[in-house]
Amino acid sequence: SSSSSSSSSFRFVVRIENAPTGLVFVGNSSLIKGVAQVLWCFTWTADFLHFPTIHFLIKFLTFQLFLCFLLLHFLFFCWSKVIMLFLRAVQRVSTPVVRSGRTLTTTTSQLRDMFCMQCEQTEAGTGCTTVGVCGKTPETAGLQDVLVENVKGLSTYAHLNRELGVAEDEEANRFSLEAMFSTMTNVNFDSSRFVNEYIPKSIEIKDRLKTNYLNACKEKGVEPQNLEGTPAAFTPIGTTEEELLENAKAVGVLERRGEYGEVLSGLQELVTYGVKGAAAYANHAKCLGKESPTIYSELQRCMYTVGQKPDMDTLVGAAMDVGKANLEVLQTLDAAHRAKFGIPEPTSVKIDPIPGKAILVSGHDMGDLYDLLEQTQGKGINVYTHGEMLPAHSYPELKKFDHLVGNYGGAWQFQKFEFAKFPGPVLVTTNCIIEPRKSYADRTYTTNVVGWPGVTHIPGDGIGSKDFSAVIDQALSMDGFLTTTPASDKAITVGFGHETILSIADKVIDAVKGGDIKHFFLIGGCDGSEGERNYYKELAASTPDDSVILTLGCGKYRFNKMDLGEVPNTGIPRVLDMGQCNDSYGAVVVASELAKAFGTDVNGLPLSFAISWFEQKAVAVLLTLLHLNVKNIALGPNLPAFVTPEVGAFLTETFGLRGADVKNVQEDLKQYLA
Repeated sequence: SSSSSSSSSFRFVVRIENAPTGLVFVGNSSLIKGVAQVLWCFTWTADFLHFPTIHFLIKFLTFQLFLCFLLLHFLFFCWSKVIMLFLRAVQRVSTPVVRSGRTLTTTTSQLRDMFCMQCEQTEAGTGCTTVGVCGKTPETAGLQDVLVENVKGLSTYAHLNRELGVAEDEEANRFSLEAMFSTMTNVNFDSSRFVNEYIPKSIEIKDRLKTNYLNACKEKGVEPQNLEGTPAAFTPIGTTEEELLENAKAVGVLERRGEYGEVLSGLQELVTYGVKGAAAYANHAKCLGKESPTIYSELQRCMYTVGQKPDMDTLVGAAMDVGKANLEVLQTLDAAHRAKFGIPEPTSVKIDPIPGKAILVSGHDMGDLYDLLEQTQGKGINVYTHGEMLPAHSYPELKKFDHLVGNYGGAWQFQKFEFAKFPGPVLVTTNCIIEPRKSYADRTYTTNVVGWPGVTHIPGDGIGSKDFSAVIDQALSMDGFLTTTPASDKAITVGFGHETILSIADKVIDAVKGGDIKHFFLIGGCDGSEGERNYYKELAASTPDDSVILTLGCGKYRFNKMDLGEVPNTGIPRVLDMGQCNDSYGAVVVASELAKAFGTDVNGLPLSFAISWFEQKAVAVLLTLLHLNVKNIALGPNLPAFVTPEVGAFLTETFGLRGADVKNVQEDLKQYLA
């Protein structure tokens, strides 16, 4: 269940996911919990009884009770919504708050607990207002809004200091990446870390940068820029969660929408979410020892621009600048991975577990995996990857560890079932984490910017080795896999980095010229829980035999266990797994080099982009593709809530960006191949 300290009674979620009949309830009162538990007991009882008549009767009665209860609850839900709409209309509250150095009277509804629309699965395609679909509480959402606003102010002073020649503040640069990363979808749900760590640190750093700026202005005889009404003038008041949340009333999405309008505020969010994604990638590179002054300066300049009341053209330009900066970020991360772990090699990865004690590593951070492998060497513990960690098996410096034995499970959204069945501790290094079940919460560990209340956190900022002894000790205390399924050859082939693909470029070019390869698809990005995302599975299965699929990100789990074979007469696999979403630079390199070989640009290649997005890393990658003037991208399964019709029309007219037709795969395939 999820609840908050708010007095509102309209936020209560109950999920019964282990029942054999798959009962799932989402409701608004504790009554649902009681009914769900009773029905859950009925279904379990029925499954343990072997008398067919009794079994049928219990199942039938349970189903009837469920339908009656569902109807009553639906009526209650509709009535409560009517009351809420009525109160919103007649009982508005004018709350004076201090924002950006001046007092505003912000009209807000007492019944709106939060507003967040940064991910693809946001409620009703518009925004989460009661509790996040991801599980984020209104308290965490509000604290993240406060942190992001303060990072905008911090970035403003960092940018202005840079213009005056003030020395770089290394702590400020690194902190800005971590802070923005911590507010991404499915990263940090632990309000206490925002209250006690991130927000106080952001205030301290911003105050220091402000002092440096004013001193520099005085020394150079320059009049300080008037920053009233911008995030630079915003300073959170208070130290407790309740006090800090009062500040959130002035800096949320809807407050900006009321001040700047839907179009401009939507563009502001587009830039901000793009910066979040680029900051996450840059933080990965930083943890591997690669940093760039240009990355810091460009991302902070974009955050400065967002807060300066810009017009549409300026914000569109800022969005393209985020894409340009992210291109350098991805290039830096690509170099960081190869410098530390070597060039990826095509590798067959086992997907069936083997007997023995076990640790599961999820997320994206290869550095954490390397440290864990070193610390578990010789201890009789097998290490498995999960989700986006799958490509680890292709790096020479990681695959050299014999106890890195395989990949367990699939994409992030299935972790509640996969982690529950895994007989060892789970280490979550980056996004995506979702609320752990009680059955495995006590053996879940987070690190870096990841957090969940009550889950053990391994300290460390990613620079330097961490101490994973707690994870290792728990793994040693558990049985691990006692038995396994019969030995099989089930495996996934990974490791087709840009170096590997370009090493056979002549072969690919000859196959294209000879007509053996007629089309390339880039089908990749994020996965998610909606059934609509099966579009990508059906699309991959429907692509013609004379086509090649490049894929990366966790979206590939929709089809990476399908055997699509090789392109006839070429020996080239039809599916080339290029790695994580972190490896997106590789796709850019391959497309660019193929374009050069054929004397055209990327848009002149027989190449189609079917991009599946979910969170802010995908936003950053999309902006990079648009910066490179890549056209006719199909984005799905749904377009972002923060892209207004006006902005959407601009992107369609300028770049040919369109929404994937998830209900008509075959018709969409014709459009790709046209």
